[in-house]
Amino acid sequence: MGLARLLLAGVAVLVVVALIVLGVFALIGSLNTEAPAPDDPPAAVVSSEVAGPSAAPSTSPASASSAPPAAGAAPTLFVECRADSCPLFVRVSGGDIVEDRDLTRGQQATYDQPRLDVVIGDASTVYVEVNGKPRDPGGPGERQTFTAERPG
Repeated sequence: MGLARLLLAGVAVLVVVALIVLGVFALIGSLNTEAPAPDDPPAAVVSSEVAGPSAAPSTSPASASSAPPAAGAAPTLFVECRADSCPLFVRVSGGDIVEDRDLTRGQQATYDQPRLDVVIGDASTVYVEVNGKPRDPGGPGERQTFTAERPG
């Protein structure tokens, strides 16, 4: 009976060590700072630039001109949060989820995929451009669902 308990304890220790090793490898993989290959554009670029206390968010399209263009052209979708929290869901049409989170005030996100399904939880809290063209803001609390598609 004593040998079985020692064997069981040994197996438990090995499992714990294996989980720790897997966790370390996962952490190292997530911290990998290599740049993506030039042929693979990033799925989303999110900036967490927050305006200072003296700067109030503007509703003019010119304030979003700081969005980085994708290879000399406007991104398929550009979103800037203008409230404390902006619920955003973006996925490749019929495919993978690209973004499902709340942006915070001042955060910007760009997406370069050719066709995207977008859901904005409160359309009055964000500034949105599709292919460089501003999208009409919605009313307070209005949920908007639309598809952003790159022309051509």
